[in-house]
Formats: sequence, C-alpha cells, structure tokens
Amino acid sequence: MKNLFTILLFFISIFGYNQTYEFEPNDQYPFGQLNPEAPAQLADFEPLIGKCSCKSVSRINQNEWADTVKMTWTFKYIMNGMAVQDETLKVDGKHSGSIRQYNADSSKWYVHYYASSSAVPKLPAWEGGKKDNGDIVLYKDQQAPNEMDGFYRLTFSNISDEGYDWVGEWVNQKETIAYPTWKIFCKRSD
Repeated sequence: MKNLFTILLFFISIFGYNQTYEFEPNDQYPFGQLNPEAPAQLADFEPLIGKCSCKSVSRINQNEWADTVKMTWTFKYIMNGMAVQDETLKVDGKHSGSIRQYNADSSKWYVHYYASSSAVPKLPAWEGGKKDNGDIVLYKDQQAPNEMDGFYRLTFSNISDEGYDWVGEWVNQKETIAYPTWKIFCKRSD
C-alpha cells in the first residue's frame, strides 16, 4: 500500500502539479522572455530588458542639481512573460522599481512605481505608450507648486542596443513648458 501511495504521489507531482512557466526568468533567460500570447506592445520594452549601469542626477532646487549617483537598472519579464518589472539599485540606498502592464482595451501602458524610501498604501501610476519616434512616454496628473495644472512626464529616449536615457519632468497640459527634475543615463552592462 505504501508503494502504491508513493507511485500515486509521483504521478500527481509530474502531471497534476508540475506547472512550468516557460517565459519566467531562468538559467537560460535570466531576464525572462516575452510571452507570444502577450499583446504585441509588450515588445515596446524589449530593448530595455536586461541590466544597465546608469548615472542618476536630480534637482536640489530650481538652480542646482545634486551629485551624480551610480545605479544599476534591471528590466525583466514577469508573470510568465505578460508584464515587465524593473528595479533600480542605487549606491545612495534609495532603491525603486515599477510593474509595467499593457492594457489592450485602453491601448496604454500602466506603470506602478514603488520605492524603498517609503511604503505607501496606494502606488502612484503613470500611463502612456510608445511614440512614433521610438520614445516611451508616460504621464501622471500633477500640479506645479504654483497650482498650474500639468503632468509629471517620464520619457525613455535614445533607446538602442547600447542603452537609453530617461528623464522625469513636470510639463504643463499643452507640453509647451517642461521642467526636468530627474535625469538618468544608462549603458548596457549585461
């Protein structure tokens, strides 16, 4: 009876509970793979998948930028290749990341941001997509300190096999005024 039970458990583990997720990160594909069942737009982030060595700089005030901070920015496919996650590890200890999902119904990317410096009950979210020029641009409603309506705009640009640039900036609603507050420059390191 014990042998029969052991054999039964063996077959259950192989056929019943051995679910594999072939597009998750693994030894062969450390950053996962794009699932062919995913919306085609998931390939928007394909050039960013992997690890980059980056330099990050942010504003101290209107006239000054802080010292450059070295960081590693890693992008990978998650949820069996149906979404993208990124993580930054900064030498100053201010780490962050995002979960990036594409919604085919709205034809938009939704990006939920989190950071090690603060745990918040609701993650801030940006939305947007890839532009004709190849840039990926995302927006979140945000008023300026003078209460002018606008957005905090995130832009990935100069995307190539060698790396990419990123800028976070406040823009007015017509995008005729842009005030950058954070810039990142990345070079491929994987």
